[in-house]
Amino acid sequence: MTDNRVLLRAGALGTARAWLDCYDGRNCVVFNIEDNEINRGAIGPADSETLEHAAHEAMSRRIPLVGYIASSGADVDAGIAATVGWGRLAKAVVQCSGQVPTIFCATGPAVSGPALLLGLADIVITTQQSYAFVTGPRMVTQFTGEVISNETLGGAVQLARRSGVSTFMVEDKKAATDLVSTLLNLLPAHTDELPPRCYMTDPTNRLTPELTDLLPSSPSGSYDVRDVVRAVVDQGDLLEYKADWATNLICAFATVAGRPVGIVANQPQSMAGTLDISCSQKGARFVSFCNAFNLPLVTFVDTSGFQPGKDLEWRGIIRHGAQLAFAYARASVGRVNVTLRKSYGGAYIVMDSRRMGNDIALAWPSAEIAVMGAQGAVQILHREASIEERHKLEANYEEHYLNPYKAAERGSVDAVIDPAHTRIEVAAALEMLESKREVLPHRHHDNTPL
Repeated sequence: MTDNRVLLRAGALGTARAWLDCYDGRNCVVFNIEDNEINRGAIGPADSETLEHAAHEAMSRRIPLVGYIASSGADVDAGIAATVGWGRLAKAVVQCSGQVPTIFCATGPAVSGPALLLGLADIVITTQQSYAFVTGPRMVTQFTGEVISNETLGGAVQLARRSGVSTFMVEDKKAATDLVSTLLNLLPAHTDELPPRCYMTDPTNRLTPELTDLLPSSPSGSYDVRDVVRAVVDQGDLLEYKADWATNLICAFATVAGRPVGIVANQPQSMAGTLDISCSQKGARFVSFCNAFNLPLVTFVDTSGFQPGKDLEWRGIIRHGAQLAFAYARASVGRVNVTLRKSYGGAYIVMDSRRMGNDIALAWPSAEIAVMGAQGAVQILHREASIEERHKLEANYEEHYLNPYKAAERGSVDAVIDPAHTRIEVAAALEMLESKREVLPHRHHDNTPL
């Protein structure tokens, strides 16, 4: 980041400040509401006007909006004017959504309105000193009788692991600023621009022989899917998105042949890679973000389905599972799908299957693409069979259905590839899709399942 700042509303009242800046050659609008010496960083009407102006400036200049937040909420002394100002600010940030990247850094408290402001951002970076909640410990105690601390209620660890608010957790403000620079170098300035290409020395034709024997011999055996992803992407570098939340689905920014991409992968090490509510939300949000800012998607599939359970059904896994399907179905960026092992039933559909619109569908020879596994299918189709008969039926089912060649015959898989060629095939697919453009039907809105 340079020191060549151009202040916006330099003479405005209040403690909020906004300016034009440059992070490693990438222009952006930056705002700051961190002055806790005055009213503990409470946002007054003048502050809201400054922050609103920053959002409008980012939109008009078509450059990213970066914010640093440490605020106790709306200024109580300002009365209704403070809440009106915050409403206008929230609307301005929403207008940036899908148009320019919004990256907000929580460096201290973010209470009430500022907490919701974090919820509106594309990417939220939290420092170890930060905490955020809509209603604080006093209100919790008043309504529930439970005594709780700021850190336990909404500390940085809780934001990263429990609520999923935090996209990245870092040590301090300097680390947050460094991460902002890294992110801006992977993202376009606005939705009508392609991401910048990165210089890489990692050969595109590099083989990945380490993947040949990666999968365990047992169909239920576990492995770290990040080993697959690191072998495919440049230099093995991953920038994980919400790494500590919904760990059964890996989402990450990376580059392949210098081209920024979004990675989505089932993680067999967590809940056997099954899909639940949290990972459906995480995946849907990430896919939508990548689609908005022209990052091609590479999806690695190994999942036996949605996680079963009464609690999940009652909490709305139907709605939330549909969010992931919705995000993939409306994505118009280049989409490459690689099936590693299991891909069953509804989870097969929502993990960017061919009929959901992926552009290139690849599969390892170990891929199993079917309605369900052999044991479950035999239990349904042959309930009266003896144990010996079931074993034979399961073996027959595995031989005839649990292989990628049947899917390839029906057009659901384009090619069955050697795992050692995975990077080469993915890089070639992304290069071919670089010129992809879709003519989308005109419509004012869609209606995302929430």
